[in-house]
Amino acid sequence: MKCPFCSNENTKVIDSRPAEDNSSIRRRRACEECGKRFTTYEKVETIPLVVIKKDNNREPYDRSKIEAGVLRACHKRPISVHQINDLIDEVENTIFNREEKEIESSVIGELVMDKLKDLEAVAYVRFASVYREFKDVNTFMDELKKMLT
Repeated sequence: MKCPFCSNENTKVIDSRPAEDNSSIRRRRACEECGKRFTTYEKVETIPLVVIKKDNNREPYDRSKIEAGVLRACHKRPISVHQINDLIDEVENTIFNREEKEIESSVIGELVMDKLKDLEAVAYVRFASVYREFKDVNTFMDELKKMLT
């Protein structure tokens, strides 16, 4: 592992433990040249996942797209970054646990909405309004009525 400070290739592992989410290993390292310390994470390489869009186009899975949608929905809501990351991690774990090579974007959207519904009502409605492409106030009201029952 190359030192991020001096680019020396001789570093040693000082400490190794599971990361908070138990899906990666956190390693504390020290450079043998400059003596500075840094942290690396080792994660299992997953099978490449392809997302099938509404128009049947296919594109590689990109976590940042889910992240962007959830962040937009949670904007100015009392939701911590930690809660958002946990939600995205849960969705991602569900997706990858299916062990399929392709997944429809609608499945991902529904997973996100299910998690948002449990987390925060306003964020859920915001996400649903974009995801379900509400055309008018009536479709918006129908979704609100579903939430209240």
